[in-house]
Amino acid sequence: MAESVERLQQRVQELELELAQERSRRALGGGDGGGGRARIEKMSPEVVDSNPYSRLMALKRMGIVNDYEKIRTFAVAILLLFDYDKVELANMNRLFFQPHQAGLSKVEAAEHTLRNINPDVLFEVHNYNITTVENFQHFMDRISNGGLQEGKPVDLVLSCVDNFEARMTINTACNELGQTWMESGVSENAVSGHIQLVIPGESACFACAPPLVVAANIDEKTLKREGVCAASLPTTMGVVAGILVQNVLKFLLNFGTVSFYLGYNAMQDFFPTMSMKPNPQCDDRNCRKQQDEYKKKVAALPKQEIVQEEEKIIHEDNEWGIELVSEVSEEELKNSSGPVPDLPEGITVAYTIPRKQEDSVPDVTVEDSGESLEDLMAKMKNM
Repeated sequence: MAESVERLQQRVQELELELAQERSRRALGGGDGGGGRARIEKMSPEVVDSNPYSRLMALKRMGIVNDYEKIRTFAVAILLLFDYDKVELANMNRLFFQPHQAGLSKVEAAEHTLRNINPDVLFEVHNYNITTVENFQHFMDRISNGGLQEGKPVDLVLSCVDNFEARMTINTACNELGQTWMESGVSENAVSGHIQLVIPGESACFACAPPLVVAANIDEKTLKREGVCAASLPTTMGVVAGILVQNVLKFLLNFGTVSFYLGYNAMQDFFPTMSMKPNPQCDDRNCRKQQDEYKKKVAALPKQEIVQEEEKIIHEDNEWGIELVSEVSEEELKNSSGPVPDLPEGITVAYTIPRKQEDSVPDVTVEDSGESLEDLMAKMKNM
C-alpha cells in the first residue's frame, strides 16, 4: 500500500513537471494555443481593428486606466479551472458549451472553447471535486503556487459554483492562505443573483454571515425535492456573470469603485449594494486570525491628522445684504431629538424618536350661571 502511494505521488510530481514545461513552452510562443490566430508575442497599444486588444487599450487613451502595463499583464494571463462535472444537454441554455461536447468534462470543454477565443491565455484544468479531503490540499497548492509565474500565488479566485459546500471549501482555503476572492451566485428561482468581494480580514467572509442552511448544518441535498430541479435563466446568469467580470476588471486594473457586494433582482430591476465587516465571532478560525493581522497592519500605518475646516458662512457679505438664519434654535433642535440607543461599533442611527411632550394646559374652572341654553343663545344674538 505504501509503495503504491509513493508511486502515485511520484507520478503526480512528474505530471506537474510536464505541465510546468508545457506552460513555459507556450509562454515563449511555442504554439498558437489551438486557436484561430497565432499567439501575440508583444501586445501593441495601437488602436486598430487588426489588434484584438485595441478596445482594451482604448481604456488608457480615454483616461479610465492609468497603468498600461497592467492591461498587458492581465490580458495575457493564466486561468486555472476546477470542476468535476460533465457537460450535459441541459447546460446548453445558459453556458457556452456546444451539443457535440456533451459527455466531456466541463473544464476540458471550457478550455477548448476559451482557447479558440483567446489563444494568448494559458490554461490549467483540474477535473476533480475540490470538497474532498484528498483534493483539497492540491487545490490550495495550486492557488498559492499556480500564478503566471510558477511558485507565485494567483491574483484572484472566482467562485462560480452552485452549492454551499463548494463555497465553504473555497472560503476555508482562501482564509487560510489570505487569498482575495470573489463569490457569485444565482438564486434557485433564477430571478436574482449577487456578487461579493472577500478580502480575508478586511471584509466579511462567507462564514461570517452564513445562510441558514450552512449555519444550521443542514445537508442541502436533503432539501431537493424529487422531480424538481433549480430553474435556470440565461439572462439572469448573463447579467450576474457580466457584473462579476466587470468587478474583476475594476479590481485588477484599479479603476472605478470595486463593489464588496452587489445584488440583482430581476423582478424589480433592483441592484442593492453594501459592504460587510468581518464577524469577530466567525466560526472560521483563520478568518479571525486574518482579522487580527489586518488590525495590526492598520494600526501600523501612520495616522493622518484630521484638519477640521471652519464652516463657511454663506452670504455673509453680498450686495443685497441677505443673511441665512436657521429657523430652528439649538435648544429646539436638542429638544426635538430623542435618546441615542447603545449600538455596536460601526453602526449609527439615521434619526432618533423625540420624547413625547405633554402639552401643559392650565386648569380653568367655569362657574355655572344657571342660565339655560335658550337664554345663552338669545344673549349671543343680541351681541
